[in-house]
Amino acid sequence: MAQSDNTCNPVPPQAETQQDGHLNIFGEALIPCCYEPMTGYFRDGYCRTDQRDYGVHTVCAVMTQEFLEYSKSLGNELMSPTPYFPGLKEGDKWCLCVSRWKEAYEAGCAPLVILEATHIRSLDVVTMDQLIPHALKTK
Repeated sequence: MAQSDNTCNPVPPQAETQQDGHLNIFGEALIPCCYEPMTGYFRDGYCRTDQRDYGVHTVCAVMTQEFLEYSKSLGNELMSPTPYFPGLKEGDKWCLCVSRWKEAYEAGCAPLVILEATHIRSLDVVTMDQLIPHALKTK
């Protein structure tokens, strides 16, 4: 596992209860992915999901330039900011759609993941055997 040198901002006090009932791929309480940039389908820092999240933004990934270019080549340009999106750069942590992570995995350019911040619903699409080799060591 690779070692992280890009840390998240501390957990805002109101966020500590936002993950209640949401589990990571180990069946434990989901930890936050990142607050800067603010990520997650609900923009609360967590890769949690519900039935409205058609993209299933459940994989906490650490952006690489290779992945950002790959995503751009598929029509999802994540690097440029918009009024509602900060734009991403290498090293940023972001809740990715699990299907996009799987596509990148199959193409050989999947970004690293923070397993403890990756929602259990990711396992509906990818396996532990696919995720674990891409784990970023967080401790």
